[in-house]
Amino acid sequence: MSLTNRILLGMLAGILLGSLLNLIGHGSAVDGTLRTIIDDWLVGGFFDVIGRIFVASLKLLVVPLVFVSLVCGSSSLGDSARMGPIAGKTLLFYLATTAIAVSVALLVAVFIGPGSSVELDSSAAFVATEPPPLKEVLVNIFPANPIKAMADGEMLQIIVFALLFGYALSQAGDAGQRMAAYFSDLESIVMKMVGVLMAFAPYGVFALLGRLFAEMGLSAILDLGAYFLTVLGVLVFHGTVTYGLILKTLTGLPPRIMLKKMRSVWAFAFSTASSGATLPITLRTVEKKLGVHNSVAGFTVPLGATINMDGTAIMQGVATVFIAEVYGFDLSMTAYITVILTATLASVGTAAVPGVGLITLAMVLEQAGLPVEGIALIIGVDRLLDMVRTMVNVTGDATASVVVGKSEGQFDEEVFFNPNADSQKESRDHASAAGAAGG
Repeated sequence: MSLTNRILLGMLAGILLGSLLNLIGHGSAVDGTLRTIIDDWLVGGFFDVIGRIFVASLKLLVVPLVFVSLVCGSSSLGDSARMGPIAGKTLLFYLATTAIAVSVALLVAVFIGPGSSVELDSSAAFVATEPPPLKEVLVNIFPANPIKAMADGEMLQIIVFALLFGYALSQAGDAGQRMAAYFSDLESIVMKMVGVLMAFAPYGVFALLGRLFAEMGLSAILDLGAYFLTVLGVLVFHGTVTYGLILKTLTGLPPRIMLKKMRSVWAFAFSTASSGATLPITLRTVEKKLGVHNSVAGFTVPLGATINMDGTAIMQGVATVFIAEVYGFDLSMTAYITVILTATLASVGTAAVPGVGLITLAMVLEQAGLPVEGIALIIGVDRLLDMVRTMVNVTGDATASVVVGKSEGQFDEEVFFNPNADSQKESRDHASAAGAAGG
């Protein structure tokens, strides 16, 4: 069985076992001892420990991988004039697809009306976090202390410093070439670490999903079925049809091949609900399986993991219509345009802020004149939808990388069309990791 299939199997097993434990643990006939074993020892103990270690291991690689990969990519470009077009195309792609995502979400939500049959819960309450001023966001992109930025995981600051460092290497003559060779070797080592970690992914995925569904169960979806299915449907449409059409139109490449090679990335994204935690896997897949050169992928993927929030924009569009219907508000065309602009610009303006999804949703609701307290109505299913949103976001990162890479001549079609690209390497990584674990 391939590594991707083992990850998917672990994912399915975690969902099924977690749902079963939820039914057993909340049953009226279950005694206190069995409930304690399930809640404290299995779900809150074993699953929690394995899942948290797995996520921590993924995050362990994010900062070194982003920094090293960006340094290698920017230094290999040599002529700094090429970085401008790459950055411009990438930013334009992310902003355009975010605008498309929220527009489609609004259209579908207005047509379906997910909040028309929902009764208002007067006890619902939500306190919105105040977003930072735009001036502070722009200033904070540039690091005063790059070491502190790496320690704190400030991705935009790390990206800026890595680009400057890589450009300096390309201009430093022999000394720069020697250091660039060192970073190239270092990137190979970090990628090897990613491969080793992927060998243990099925167990981490199993533990993460086992705990989530044991705690939440499937009943949370039924309470907000129309809203949940509307968001889910638009997410699936955008992640497959919209990105597929963009890829086919701008590159002529068949979307089916790219989507097939994204399966393992989707499993990581669904399990962790974090584009940042999934970043090492996304970058490896984009480079090794989709054929995008490091000079492009090293920029587009880390930047996308930070500012590309198409999945979040879809949630914001549907949630805006849902909350308006629940509270009995009629949105004007001006309000819809305001929602589209706010959601699109906020995807960049609040990129480095924790809990960015709910903060930007609060901003969107305020701009549309809707009560922010309505966010409390959808929090119950937001975690599950967040997992699918992350799958859409990483698909957007990969699509942008292929589109920009092909337009810049930094793309290997032979790798893209090779169904076994990187699979043999994955098998060797898995075998060596299993041997190390056995020893």
